[in-house]
Amino acid sequence: MGNGLLTLIVIVLAAVGFVAGRARAMQSAGGDRRRLHSLPIHYGQTVFLFTAVPALLVMAVWLLVQPIFIENNVKSLLPAEDVAQAASADLVMADVRRLAGGLDLLAARGAAPGPDADPADLRARMAGVGVALASDIRPGVLAAAERYRAMTATARLAMTIAVIVVALAGLVLSLRRVTARFRARNVSETFVLSLLIGSSLVAVLTTVGIVLSLVFETWNFFQLYPARDFFFSLTWNPQFRGGSDLGIWPLLWGTLYVSFIALLVAVPVGLMAAIYLSEYAGRRMRAVAKPLIEMLAGIPTIVYGVFALVTVGPMLRDYFAQPLGLGSGSSSVMTAGIVMGIMVIPFVSSLSDDIINAVPQSLRDGSLGMGATPSETIRLVVLPAALPGVVGAILLAASRAIGETMIVVMGAGAAAKLSLNPFEAMTTVTVKIVSQLTGDTEFASPETLVAFALGLTLFVITLGLNVLALYIVRKYREQYE
Repeated sequence: MGNGLLTLIVIVLAAVGFVAGRARAMQSAGGDRRRLHSLPIHYGQTVFLFTAVPALLVMAVWLLVQPIFIENNVKSLLPAEDVAQAASADLVMADVRRLAGGLDLLAARGAAPGPDADPADLRARMAGVGVALASDIRPGVLAAAERYRAMTATARLAMTIAVIVVALAGLVLSLRRVTARFRARNVSETFVLSLLIGSSLVAVLTTVGIVLSLVFETWNFFQLYPARDFFFSLTWNPQFRGGSDLGIWPLLWGTLYVSFIALLVAVPVGLMAAIYLSEYAGRRMRAVAKPLIEMLAGIPTIVYGVFALVTVGPMLRDYFAQPLGLGSGSSSVMTAGIVMGIMVIPFVSSLSDDIINAVPQSLRDGSLGMGATPSETIRLVVLPAALPGVVGAILLAASRAIGETMIVVMGAGAAAKLSLNPFEAMTTVTVKIVSQLTGDTEFASPETLVAFALGLTLFVITLGLNVLALYIVRKYREQYE
């Protein structure tokens, strides 16, 4: 039974419990709701929650634990010669998972192979259902795949039974508690409060999960590839058949270079637009100009990428790069940086505008009353007071620029190199993360796992920038408060 169907069954049982809980409460009160401690809906909510929530929690925990348990069990059955040939048990397990998935597809089509199937024929049939294997099918791997399938099917059946039993138990036990004097409102509100607290922790737990996944996969990568070569090599040359050179510096340089040019475009334009809209523009102009600027944030990045590829790139090549002898291609750091800067202008202008408008009018009046001009008031009073918010807007724009992928792919190219020439093609960390994780590549290979090391490095750099910005903001906030 699929997870979606099982979830639907639990929800249906909970809905039945909701109706039955209300009916039982009214029955216990002799049809007079005034004799109930709580409203009838609270009794229904209590039964619904105690039926659905424990069952869904069991299902979620089961789905998290099941793959770990099955893989550890199957991994212990792998022949030592197969592991030694692949140089890693994880590489063999990746083939086991793919082979098990292919066997499921063949079984669904009524073409499941027998236990004595020819490996070459089986490999061809796997390719026919879209399953690409990294190596030939060996008897030990085939046996492990069959074991993987059997354990997965058994675990799925056991999960279905366990979830339905927990849902029915919650339904029966919560219905037995329903009486006229049962404090259903208190129980329901406490349960809902617990759910709200759990929901508020989702963001924190998600962040922790992302960081842990990056850390674990990065650790696996550094077990296969030297950390010294990753952090100190100046060459990026992945070769999935061996002999790779996976140095991060060309990618990091391209990321910082493109982001720097983007901020050079976005910060002055966005900040001046925010000052004009908040301090000089009339109501009509503000009502028209601000939505038009904010529309830039709603344009899909693929459109910006096409704009960079078709318009900005050729224009920079024809009018700047070729006449100055700096390059002959339309893909360049300058192309991606300018277009990306246009894209992040609303992040600077809109947030800075809101922050500047939040500066108390009394500060402006006091400055003007002492004889300062409007421009002096903006430069010496308003902007320093709004500096923490403006720095936050710039950081948001920088984060958006660092994480952009599509504009870089279409505007800057995919060449990983170290160069000061802004009219040369380069690439960024995010582009290589996508390219290393896509395609028919082996997940447990260093060339694929390097994507997690790149992501963790970028995360650490971004965190460091945020900490530095927080320090600067606090310093200026103390000065002007």
